[in-house]
Amino acid sequence: MPELPEMETYRALLSERIAGKRIRAAMVTREKTINVPVDAFRSRVEGQRLARIDRRAKMLLFRLDSGDSLLLHLMLGGSMFFGAPEEAPDRTAQVVLALEGGGSLFFHGLRLGYLHVYTPAELEEKLQGLGPEPLDPAFGPNNLTLQLRRKSRRAVKFALTDQNVIAGIGNCYADEMCYSAGINPLRKLSSLSDGELQTLFNSMRSTLAEGIRYGGYMETPLFTGDSLTGGYNSRCKVYDRGGEPCIRCGTPITRTESSGRKVFFCGSCQRQGGHINGGEDAVNDKAAMRELVVHH
Repeated sequence: MPELPEMETYRALLSERIAGKRIRAAMVTREKTINVPVDAFRSRVEGQRLARIDRRAKMLLFRLDSGDSLLLHLMLGGSMFFGAPEEAPDRTAQVVLALEGGGSLFFHGLRLGYLHVYTPAELEEKLQGLGPEPLDPAFGPNNLTLQLRRKSRRAVKFALTDQNVIAGIGNCYADEMCYSAGINPLRKLSSLSDGELQTLFNSMRSTLAEGIRYGGYMETPLFTGDSLTGGYNSRCKVYDRGGEPCIRCGTPITRTESSGRKVFFCGSCQRQGGHINGGEDAVNDKAAMRELVVHH
């Protein structure tokens, strides 16, 4: 499922290509993907200009001139493609937005995901339960500590992926940032020292920034010639690397399941927790962090 870095990559790439364009036509092949009748959806979307594209958590917000917003959640299996119909993947699109000047935005695989249209008040209500953005400049290590201490009985990974605690982190990046911090993702939060939480904060920021810089881990191209999307997949240290040697110590990466979720970690490097290499990553990513604009 796309997480914060994937959606931030899509936001940036789509902003360059479609922001400011009008929606000529909206085609819907699956009414369950939207939240209003098809005719109502079309009347609220067609002819509107895409003023800008924002991101909140794992979702994109397509802001329309009317004040309405299209809220996209790809969920599991969802993807997008921008281009001509002959370039698009050979998949059934649940929604297609045809844009002025040529090109269409195709939404595929939205069986669990959705593209809903909301008024400002409806959107505020929809998003009100989400936690803070982890890359917001106003969100510091003390904020992370306060958020996580509220869930002290939970395992680190499951607190990090709780969208009401922190918004945008999922299975992949939770495992990756725990590896960077040298903290076992299945440790109880109550066992972490303040120093370990500081290290986890640094690793969270550097891991997410690296994920954005390399286009996230989802490898489906957004458009023909897209060379950025999915570049982080080959840089994952533990996620989906079960049985492969740890790049630090050579111990095979453990793959297990907990609460129905896959969990990946190094049983040697992450046994006791503590700082391993998050500092170097954080230094390398300072420039990327300065350039990153958090849209929420």
